[in-house]
Amino acid sequence: MKNNKKILITILVVTLLLAGGCGKKDYIIDSENKIVTNSETGQSVQKDILCKPQENSELYRIYETYNDQLDIKLEELPKCEDFNLTTNKYKGLWQAILVRPIALVVLKLGYLFNNFGISVMVVGLLIRLIMLPLSLKSVKQTNNMQKAQPELAKIERKYANKTDNASMMAKSQEMMMVYQKYKINPVSGCLVALIQIPLFFAFLDAINKVPAIFEGSLLGMQLGTTPWKGIAQGEYIYIILIFLIIITTYISFKKSMNQGNTENNEMMQQMNFMFKFMIISISIASFNLPTAIAFYWIVTNGFAVIQNYIIKKVLDKEKNDKNKIIKIKPKKPSKKGVK
Repeated sequence: MKNNKKILITILVVTLLLAGGCGKKDYIIDSENKIVTNSETGQSVQKDILCKPQENSELYRIYETYNDQLDIKLEELPKCEDFNLTTNKYKGLWQAILVRPIALVVLKLGYLFNNFGISVMVVGLLIRLIMLPLSLKSVKQTNNMQKAQPELAKIERKYANKTDNASMMAKSQEMMMVYQKYKINPVSGCLVALIQIPLFFAFLDAINKVPAIFEGSLLGMQLGTTPWKGIAQGEYIYIILIFLIIITTYISFKKSMNQGNTENNEMMQQMNFMFKFMIISISIASFNLPTAIAFYWIVTNGFAVIQNYIIKKVLDKEKNDKNKIIKIKPKKPSKKGVK
């Protein structure tokens, strides 16, 4: 239970850090000290945007009203089609390295495809393709961990009732020997997840900072509208969006877990707790995320499911071919002498 609490606290701390510690200071505040929201989309209105919203839109009216709170005044902002990496000042490496480049690529592809929803999904797929070598390594690590589980479980049982330092040291050494035997690096298996989290927040930040993106629409859904706002307005198509987020997240995370261990050991308990916690957290958060982020999340998770399935099939085929080679042995020459 203590380990579960540690995992929960770690996830929360990392999430808050990667989210940039956003608070009221990042949003426009009304006279009652409340965050101003766009009545059409349900989005909280940020102070720091990268380009102008469409004139005569609800969002443009809000920014005109609260122009004095903007980091860059409305009249000084470029049109979204004129935005580039050197336009206006930016705050910190987070924007320079991730947010602004993502916003620029989504904008350029959006104008190319004449749809920002499509560009969001294409950029999500491009990121997944770039991460493919890491994903392949992660899947191989998972397969190696499955092979090692019987030996790791045996070690767990061996030291189950021993808590002295000598036993703990011996246990660690034996586990490290198993890891070396199966070429397992416990950290490398988490690389994809660790990279995906900041990319997700960078994508969210880019969407919120570029009005042209969340003013667009795809399949009848406005990209800036939150599913909760859409459902409240009687647009029940957003329920399908929530369902797809939950199901693709569930399948993607489930496939990423180590399924080879049937022992009810501490490691599996921790992984199951983390899995359930992440599914519940993402399910709740999905109601208040922009639809553009929902499309990004669904497409990247769907790609991950297909990718992991194909990689697993290839690895299984290689394993079967190897086993066939081992089984097929040349016949030993006869020892009988020639008459």
